[in-house]
Amino acid sequence: MDVRTGVLGCGLRVGIADHAHRPGEGSRIVAVCDPDPARAAAAAQRYGDDVRQTHTLDELLESELDAVFVVSPDHLHEEHAIRCLEAGLAVYLEKPLAVTTAGCDRVLAAARRFGGKLYVGHNMRHMPVIRTMRDLITSGAIGEVTSIWCRHFVGHGGDFYFKDWHADRSKSTSLLLQKGAHDIDVLHWLAGGYSRRVNAMGALTVYGDLTDRNERETYKTGHDWAEYEQNWPPRSQTGLNPVVDVEDLSLVNLELDNGVLASYQQCHYTPDYWRNYTVIGTEGRLENFGDDADSVVKVWNRRHRGYAPDADRVVEVERASGGHGGADPRIVAEFLAFVSADVPTVTSPIAAREAVATGCAATESLRSGGMPVEVTAPDAALIDYFERSRVSSS
Repeated sequence: MDVRTGVLGCGLRVGIADHAHRPGEGSRIVAVCDPDPARAAAAAQRYGDDVRQTHTLDELLESELDAVFVVSPDHLHEEHAIRCLEAGLAVYLEKPLAVTTAGCDRVLAAARRFGGKLYVGHNMRHMPVIRTMRDLITSGAIGEVTSIWCRHFVGHGGDFYFKDWHADRSKSTSLLLQKGAHDIDVLHWLAGGYSRRVNAMGALTVYGDLTDRNERETYKTGHDWAEYEQNWPPRSQTGLNPVVDVEDLSLVNLELDNGVLASYQQCHYTPDYWRNYTVIGTEGRLENFGDDADSVVKVWNRRHRGYAPDADRVVEVERASGGHGGADPRIVAEFLAFVSADVPTVTSPIAAREAVATGCAATESLRSGGMPVEVTAPDAALIDYFERSRVSSS
């Protein structure tokens, strides 16, 4: 029998639910919800004429669902997830878990209180490039991890993140949280620990000076690369969100609970768009070149007089179909297996909470002049509930 699934929010990430629409094969989309009738109608057309269109969460919850994809804007995640968990639904919650640490803890507490299945969409744990690095680390290719550096070149930041609600800290907290939650989670996963102290610096260095703004807030529903190519250099951007008060350049240092030291840098006006991780261990280092198709991970584990561009080992990253290098269909398949058979998952609600807590602490540090900020661990009862037999170590 198919898992009857709904979609809450029909904007940019609605496509993730496409992978759950397999009528007769275990799951199907039966209802969609968005306050914008046009967006709801467009989403319903993706799945068939019999899909119910709703415009409020109350209407969606009347649709006899087993599970729901919560892909609404970030500042609504907390409210929407708790309502769905209270209604007894299994919840796929797009990252970030919430936009505050306290909000994350309220969602986790609701899942525990109602005995609900909560799954957070940190799809990068399923990206082939990340899995390649993870497999190399766990195989001992570079010894014990001591440090990780991540540089995130957000080439389309001005085209996207500064033209809708992402640019408003009241709805996103910061891009260091909203965009960085993915990378912070990966840093934690590759390092095998969680951040406990951070310090950060950052500023609104380019987009804050631009005066061409929309009169009201809009909602981006897609990527238009033809448009992006015209918006260069970055100061030529037009039509920014009415409120722009998040940083477009951020740098964070992180001290993890296992002694690993890490750093994360994010810039929203680079000409290219990709992530670069450097992982240093006691017996070598590895680094990814590219993060999608045609990417490789290079490993250096012998002494060299200078830079060795060919490395000691070059591992080609698996090619896979589907969004985010094949991660999207894989993460949905894992969610559905978790819902229907309680299969252990690679993703973790606790890890998702730790990513948000780190992003929030880093934002606090950044906006207080770089002072170190402690990252508080989640309540032990929540850790026990979610980590006991729920998360795979693979």
